[in-house]
Amino acid sequence: MDKNWVEVTVVTSSEATEAVSGFFYNTGVKGVSIEDSEDVEFKKRNPGDWDYFDETILNIKEGAVVKGYFKEDENFPEYFEYIKESVEKLPEFGFAKGEGLVTVTKVNEEQWENNWKKYYKPTKVGEKIVVKPIWETYEKKAEELIVELDPGMAFGTGTHETTRMCIKALEKYVKPNSTVFDIGTGSGILAISAAKLGAEKVIGVDLDPVAVDSARNNISFNDLNNIEILHGDLMEVVEGKGDIVVANIIADVIMFLAEGVRNFIKEGGYFISSGIILDKRSAVVEKLEKCGFEVVEVMEDGEWVCIISKL
Repeated sequence: MDKNWVEVTVVTSSEATEAVSGFFYNTGVKGVSIEDSEDVEFKKRNPGDWDYFDETILNIKEGAVVKGYFKEDENFPEYFEYIKESVEKLPEFGFAKGEGLVTVTKVNEEQWENNWKKYYKPTKVGEKIVVKPIWETYEKKAEELIVELDPGMAFGTGTHETTRMCIKALEKYVKPNSTVFDIGTGSGILAISAAKLGAEKVIGVDLDPVAVDSARNNISFNDLNNIEILHGDLMEVVEGKGDIVVANIIADVIMFLAEGVRNFIKEGGYFISSGIILDKRSAVVEKLEKCGFEVVEVMEDGEWVCIISKL
């Protein structure tokens, strides 16, 4: 078995971590890790919510480091160029580039596994939800709901601000008879959380077939039978209406969806939207209100915003 891997490191801003992760997932990446200075500050402020804290990330004083792991093959040079070009274009997407440094080093398989997995430990994300990587052990407390997760190549580990806020919103708004649609489901973390919180039916959709496979695998780890993961776009592959639509994407996509998503939400239902940087907050609120939504709650965490609106 080939033991040679390459590690691509992107030094960027905290606000751009999700976008940079997306660049990686558009390639043949086999795993992604994020080391964020804002996560360090969050962990310092909330020590009781973390069973593990890797002191090495204290070295990150400002911004973030996103690392992707690749097999060294004939496709890698193309992937590397795409990532470099995409990082340069971050300002065009509305994100601060930060240092914008992109480098590559060789690692062996054991290094890759250790580097990628050591940052993912059991994490209490909301009041009830605990995200637990499948390779870790965790002693569950009475009130907790455990989401078993192997993020693999799909985005969504519970550590990002946008994911945390979406889960907190789901904890507040999911009811026992709820139908929940999760747009851009990624690893399936939000869909699984909704099901764990008692939703009657959950449908997750994603345009990325790798994410679809990852989400379906994660559902199997959680022994759930009320979730369906579909490959495609919400408007094309989902029928009927939900009580809640959750979309953890980016502000521009949220605004694009705002009009059409109305057709998939019951009257009195909620649209939970995140992946929105602070600078885009007003624009998203304005668009939602223009499309007939009532903004009932806005959550902020670091440089990110989650907007809960009601139809």
